[in-house]
Amino acid sequence: MISTAAFLGQIFVTVLVVVVAIFVVVVLIRSIRIVPQAYAGVVERLGRYRKTLQPGLNILVPFIDRMRPLVDMREQVVSFPPQPVITEDNLVVSIDTVIYFQVTDARAATYEIANYLAGVEQLTVTTLRNVVGGLNLEEALTSRDNINGQLRVVLDEATGKWGLRVNRVELKAIDPPVSIQDSMEKQMRAERDRRAVILTAEGTKQSQILEAEGARQSAILKAEGEAQAQILKAEAEAKAILTVFEAIHQGDPDSKLLAYQYLQTLPKLAEGEANKLWIVPSELTEALKGISQGFFGGTAGSPPARAPKA
Repeated sequence: MISTAAFLGQIFVTVLVVVVAIFVVVVLIRSIRIVPQAYAGVVERLGRYRKTLQPGLNILVPFIDRMRPLVDMREQVVSFPPQPVITEDNLVVSIDTVIYFQVTDARAATYEIANYLAGVEQLTVTTLRNVVGGLNLEEALTSRDNINGQLRVVLDEATGKWGLRVNRVELKAIDPPVSIQDSMEKQMRAERDRRAVILTAEGTKQSQILEAEGARQSAILKAEGEAQAQILKAEAEAKAILTVFEAIHQGDPDSKLLAYQYLQTLPKLAEGEANKLWIVPSELTEALKGISQGFFGGTAGSPPARAPKA
């Protein structure tokens, strides 16, 4: 049989082995640290800063080194609640801001400030009040880019020693008081109505100008067309006269043919409903003389000579 002393010795050895195994496991756990990507870990040795762990597997001295909570190195977006700000014309407006920042130095973000998020928020509020306090309401509503630029410069300069970099500052909304909003809406509505009336008047004026210009151009073109038609007609008549004149000269007509053509032209002089009086020209007697001479061989108005009786 196993004695009591041997049994107790076996129990002691077993407990010792278990304790040593647990101690080894605890040492390994406290010695090995795995840092995820985009994070950084600050290590303290006996209470003092030792180093900053990079992403990956890291070995620490157990019970001597201690790692503080991991610091997120990614760009962060923080939206702050609306802040009341008094403008230069003594109006209280509510402004919402959004800050885009990134931790660039994990050591400074850990030791230079207790809570960098709260620090960024308070610094944003005070800077915003300083910037907007020097602007009236209209300038504050229309100068967002200017306000954003001033805020970013001040915040980036102030948070540099905290290990932060402010990349961008945006104003989500600038809400004036309700009474001011109603007045602004009425003003904008009146302005839109005024612009509509001006645009309508300008359109009517432009339409009348275009119509007058069109009528003028039409009259000019019509007059030019009539003048051109008259010129062409006159040229055609002149060519016709020249053609007839040349034909007459080439045909060499005698007086009897000319007198006959003259008599045929006389009825055309009396054509038309407005001709109430027919004036016989003096050349008619000369034409009749030519006709009588041509047909009877004598003078006009005298009968032909009779042959003498045998």
